[in-house]
Amino acid sequence: MLAYLPRPPTDTSRYGTFPQKPDLPAAPGALGEDGGQRAAATTAKRSAPMPNYPSAPRHSSFVPSEPSLMPSRGSLTTQHHRGHPSWCPPPAPQEAGARLNPLHALSVANIPNSSHGKTSARSSTIPVPEGLQSRRCKLLEEDSPMVQASKRQRQRYVTKVGKCQVNLGNIQDKKRFLSDIFTTIVDLKYRWFLFVFMMCYIITWVVFGFIYFFDAWVRGDVGHQGDPEWRACIENVDGFVSALLLSVESQRTIGYGTRMVTANCAEGVILLIAQSIVGSMIDAMMVGCMFVKISRPKKRAQTLIFSKNCVISRRDEKLCLMFRVGDLRESHMVDAKIRAKLIKSRQTAEGEFIPLEQSELNLGYDTGEDRLFLVEPQIICHVINRHSPFWDMSAESLRREQFEIIIILEGIVEATGNHCLATGMTCQARTSYTEDEILWGYRFEPCMSLEKGAFQVDYSRFEMTFEVQTPAASAKELHELKELEQQEHSTLSLYWDHLLQPCALPGP
Repeated sequence: MLAYLPRPPTDTSRYGTFPQKPDLPAAPGALGEDGGQRAAATTAKRSAPMPNYPSAPRHSSFVPSEPSLMPSRGSLTTQHHRGHPSWCPPPAPQEAGARLNPLHALSVANIPNSSHGKTSARSSTIPVPEGLQSRRCKLLEEDSPMVQASKRQRQRYVTKVGKCQVNLGNIQDKKRFLSDIFTTIVDLKYRWFLFVFMMCYIITWVVFGFIYFFDAWVRGDVGHQGDPEWRACIENVDGFVSALLLSVESQRTIGYGTRMVTANCAEGVILLIAQSIVGSMIDAMMVGCMFVKISRPKKRAQTLIFSKNCVISRRDEKLCLMFRVGDLRESHMVDAKIRAKLIKSRQTAEGEFIPLEQSELNLGYDTGEDRLFLVEPQIICHVINRHSPFWDMSAESLRREQFEIIIILEGIVEATGNHCLATGMTCQARTSYTEDEILWGYRFEPCMSLEKGAFQVDYSRFEMTFEVQTPAASAKELHELKELEQQEHSTLSLYWDHLLQPCALPGP
């Protein structure tokens, strides 16, 4: 039986992807009768350990919010939201689609309207430093839709459909393409492919037609049309048009019988043999190129699909970057393998700038998890450990990064996966994800169920995600925090064991 995954939460208003900010301390005059209660609640929030680790998931409707700036290791337990200050303009109303992407949603305090109004009234009476004011306004400006749109309009290295956006120019030694003329013709687009072979046929017909006409004119066959005593070399050729028709009929083996090459001249026989050989070579090359171009598995990649977004959430107590792949055909890929590349520019310690540097993302190469049995959609996972380039990346630093993840899926087409054609029928599908297409604190919905004795895949749920409880800290900070907690726990255990040891009685 299929182990069904838990359904996505429907009500998560109490817990969010990021911890909530406590109420700002109000001025003594603005505090009412509930001042003591608010102070006690604020103290309880500050003393509570890591709000991002609830004991059990609770269902609620969650409003995504922006991550705050990452504090140091000692202050991870006091990380909170920043509400909208009164001196900054309110954010633009969000669309319904913004709920699915926390990177595009502005921070909105998840509190009732009445308390929100009170908070705004209190915050208007608090003097705020000028530096903090400009900093908060700048954070809100970075979340504006226009800034996000301009960020999304940057040039991609690989498009979502797998086309590489790299143009090769200023190639000096172009004769290398002629040395591999077969591959050059196969790589042409269909309009140029057909144009090349049409011109090959037309040029050969015209050239041999001109040679036939010139031979008939030199031997006098054109001026002796209708003379029964004249021994013509090429019969019934009285002009260039008739000679062109003779060329077409000879090369295409039509043979109407009105125009022909006779045995009265040797050059006519040689021309006919040469044209037959040239025509056969053109036919063989066109048929071979057309067969290879049509049967290339390049179009097979269009039925291999990838999820529109990547997600980052915890799996087995590890922060992981995940995406989903699927195959729409019933004839599956043989020996499918997947790998990922990170495209990011950087500057070395010596000051050298490396544009678009490629680094490998481990998708389970050491454990064999990169080899897929792609009969149903698979969620590919990259564990963010100390060897990952995302080791020190948090939810807030993700917004300031600029990189691109290239996903490459390779395999052999099952219909031609034999020993003879396996080397020539390898299929490759590509896609890419930029930093604004990564959802922090989300997980993919299950799209597989058991119906009528078979497993049913619902591809309408292929792109769907739902929010889960995920810390906003980086994997490095979470690892350091876990080590600190283990160290404190071991120290407390030693102290407790020391207190429980019975005191040794002195000897007589």
